[in-house]
Amino acid sequence: MTLVSAPRFERHKMLPQPSHDEQSRQAFVKSFRGHLASKVVPGNYLAYEHRARHRFEREQGHAPRDRHDIRRAMEADPYYQFWSAMQRRSQELMWEAVIDPTEREWSQLIEQSREAAASRPTRRSRAKQLQGSLELDPTLAIPRYHAAVDIHLQPGGYHTDFIEDDVAAGAIYDRALNIYLNGALGPRNALMGEMLAEYFASRWPEHKPRRILDMGCAIGNSTLPWAAQYPHAEVHAIDVGAPVLRYAHARAVTLGVPVHFSQQNAEQTRYDNGSFDLIVSHIMLHETSKTALTRIMTECFRLLAPGGLMLHLEIPRGTSALEQFLFNWESYNNNETFGAYMTDVDLPAIARLAGFAAPELVRHRVERAPEQQLYSNETIWNILLARR
Repeated sequence: MTLVSAPRFERHKMLPQPSHDEQSRQAFVKSFRGHLASKVVPGNYLAYEHRARHRFEREQGHAPRDRHDIRRAMEADPYYQFWSAMQRRSQELMWEAVIDPTEREWSQLIEQSREAAASRPTRRSRAKQLQGSLELDPTLAIPRYHAAVDIHLQPGGYHTDFIEDDVAAGAIYDRALNIYLNGALGPRNALMGEMLAEYFASRWPEHKPRRILDMGCAIGNSTLPWAAQYPHAEVHAIDVGAPVLRYAHARAVTLGVPVHFSQQNAEQTRYDNGSFDLIVSHIMLHETSKTALTRIMTECFRLLAPGGLMLHLEIPRGTSALEQFLFNWESYNNNETFGAYMTDVDLPAIARLAGFAAPELVRHRVERAPEQQLYSNETIWNILLARR
């Protein structure tokens, strides 16, 4: 097996341009996170097997039975404490490194976003379909699972407008995403969309969707590959965050990809019944809640036309109790509050309750370099799929 380094991150008009020192700082954070992933994380396995597990057995009279027992054992271990502190600090450093150039170019980025929004046709026409669109709803209530904490420690989360027509949440997310996974998502942060679109095309080559909906699109980095894969389809993308949608639309215009972005909650959208023949999402479900998850599946069933398909890409939570514990570090330390619940949730069962007859959960393997890993030595994605 040959592992190659990630391609160079592609700069575009909406991406803040760092100074020499800012670029050096970002490079340090990227390499620091890569070092933690490839050199420090594996030590947690040794710390557990050679120290924490035995201490737990002596104190409790039995071996750790699940990820909760392992958490109790590992949180007292100095090696784990060291790694956890460094991992948390690397996340904070990442945001600090991308915020500075964004603040310097803030007004310029907003103006470019306004120009992109103003240039779109106002009527439903062939021109509008070719260019895409942006529709915001200032009355939309932000769900508590977004508003309660800053997801991923991103200041303000994805939804906060710090100033009028803000795009900062999208700008810092775009650059930080590349740093977060050491470039694993490719030059446009598009790997998840590309991977899911390729999987869909290979499994259902006869299915040529005409209307596609991407739920929880954020900056549209995973949405654009669907427009590229199916250039004759009308691609829609929704999110609850206005600043990421403004950025997503301007980014798509800059990259020449037509997508219709709309501020809506995936739990209850404004689209008519049977509006789409394909609905997708890319690691959105674990950012929601138990109640929202059921509502989203029900909404997918309503929105799909007969014979339509849904595919939800999700992060697996580990194949062993120790891996599950390490993956759930994000829940306890990185404001992924719903992620731990997803460890035990039966996604096909929830889809069946929503009306889908035969949902599947597929495990899809993707190769990554060691510095692009998080908490295990392999990268496996879960794909929840079902037909209406």
